[in-house]
Amino acid sequence: MERTEELAALRAALEAGPPVHLGGVLGSGKSRLARQLPVADAVDLAGLRVGEAGSRVRAALAAGSGGGLLLVDSVDAPEQAEAVAAALEDLRAGTGGGPCRPVLLVGRLPLRAVGVVVAVDGAGWAERSLTSMTLGPVGARAVETQVRASGVEDPEAVALAVRLAGGNPLLAQLAARTLLAGTPADAPGAVADAMTEEVLLRLDRERPAAGSGGGSGGGGGSGRRRHALRLLATVRAGDERLLSGGPDLFSALAGLSLVRRERLGLAVREPFRTLFELAYQWRRPQHHEGLRARAADYRRALLTERRDPQERARLVEQGLFLSGDPTLRGSLFPPAEESAAIGPASIGPARAGETEDIGRLMRGWAVRGGFDVRRCERITGRWLDAAGPAAFRLARDRDGRPVGLAALLPVAQGTQAGIEPLLQQHATGLLDGARDRSGGLFLGAAYAADPVAHAQILRDILGQAVLAGHLVVSTASPDYQTLLRALSFRPHGGIRDDVYRCGRRPEVYSHDFNPDGLPAWMRTLGPGGGPAGRVGAEAPGAVGVPGVVDVPGAVAWALARIRDPRALARSPLLARPGLGTAQALRDWLDNAVLELALADAPADAEAGAILRAYYLSGRPRTHHQAAREVHVSRATYFRRLRRGLGLLGERLPGDV
Repeated sequence: MERTEELAALRAALEAGPPVHLGGVLGSGKSRLARQLPVADAVDLAGLRVGEAGSRVRAALAAGSGGGLLLVDSVDAPEQAEAVAAALEDLRAGTGGGPCRPVLLVGRLPLRAVGVVVAVDGAGWAERSLTSMTLGPVGARAVETQVRASGVEDPEAVALAVRLAGGNPLLAQLAARTLLAGTPADAPGAVADAMTEEVLLRLDRERPAAGSGGGSGGGGGSGRRRHALRLLATVRAGDERLLSGGPDLFSALAGLSLVRRERLGLAVREPFRTLFELAYQWRRPQHHEGLRARAADYRRALLTERRDPQERARLVEQGLFLSGDPTLRGSLFPPAEESAAIGPASIGPARAGETEDIGRLMRGWAVRGGFDVRRCERITGRWLDAAGPAAFRLARDRDGRPVGLAALLPVAQGTQAGIEPLLQQHATGLLDGARDRSGGLFLGAAYAADPVAHAQILRDILGQAVLAGHLVVSTASPDYQTLLRALSFRPHGGIRDDVYRCGRRPEVYSHDFNPDGLPAWMRTLGPGGGPAGRVGAEAPGAVGVPGVVDVPGAVAWALARIRDPRALARSPLLARPGLGTAQALRDWLDNAVLELALADAPADAEAGAILRAYYLSGRPRTHHQAAREVHVSRATYFRRLRRGLGLLGERLPGDV
């Protein structure tokens, strides 16, 4: 897997003089990249005692090898970093300067961060002359090429390998190896479980062999740490009480390179988190479900206690994850933390000089949605006139370049002119109600071409809504409408006009994020939640009128959750004769879509093909991807999609 730009940057850094540290998560390809350089001597610290590691590095530095490159690999634990720092310090003290040859250190931990804690004679890594580079994930296309080159040919198997790899070359290799060994692609948990075995073995190397300054049993041993990693992955972020393994185990987990500290505790980095959770769910499905439910209860209890709005926003995000709803997981929590293209994204308010970037991104939003670009430019102008660049929050890539945005206007007297055209007949009640609540926010657009950044923007929107207390949304996107229904937003119906000239009128939704109501809302979304347990919330597919069900909407909701029996058990369609169980509803939907795809009428058959492509393909897809697969324009796609949902609604057995 080529990393041409990274290799050139590495060569340039080594030529500049100071030691270079090449970092990155386990399996990111650090050692492979380093060995493309002309290495004169190599020392691999994996499995070495701390004392032995230091002596090996000292010997290599003393030997010199004609001034050629010294590669020190597997600097993966703080004790190893300390040993290398001590060896360099000894050489500096003996020669009166730094090493007389280029030195490349390769490891999973950021050395400068380690150096803040581990100091050698007062000179930790934070105080040393050091150049740092970090390898991020590779693109999905590169992973697919790697998997196919390994001999995996089945499209479903290739797609699963790409998804589980999350841009990590090692995980791509492990996925291909597991699939070639005969593990079926329709059992992702079994594939993930086999992959985790190698990952966990490699993680064990981060505890140096017993010796001077080392130790291998911290936190209760390898077995306990392995099990705790699966538990931590299932809850996404856990404090010491939630993990309940004691302070030693908590500290041992915190020291692993795949684990980071965040506001709500420890968290496993993606895509390893997804991998560990899938494996645990496959091995112990009932325990997995029970753990998720207990964690959701714990987070709801914290929500009732916390007064810090920022912490409440984080707890709400955790609650959405713990719901297990496939729509929420797919939209808000992709199995990646950053993309190969843009790196880690940061989100914040737009600045005064970023108006052109806002216009560029809004044009991308218009094209993606099939909207009239000129009409969208006029609407963007209204939002800028109403609130200036502060009406937008931007996602920025590793270089600070805007790559995504959310049009998130405060509801206030001065912004009404920019908001009303997107609410029309609903404006009076919603805007007056928002002002009565001391404000709130209006969401008009959310966009990023990169799916990881897009998910981050959506989570940021919900976090801002928790801080503001209320959110009103106007959207013509079927994807967003599905997401809002999954979030139990209150639907107010469509507006009068097709303002984007896309063949679809925007629909309006709202939700109150009052702190006192957050725990109850989390309960409706969490494991075991549903219409029966909701207070003042509509059942899936309801249109806001008690007892009246939007049948096509309920069909779409059920199709989106067809592989989730717990979610299907909440569908109002179960009231239909013969559809009394989640399995019966699933079977009926499968057969009905297949019959529609085989219909004689071309429009009906096309509608069935679209339903199969979007809902039943077995892989998460956007409407854009499904439209490309069936070779129709976006306008035709959405007409046929609505036709298919309507026909299924008409063919449902009996009357409610």
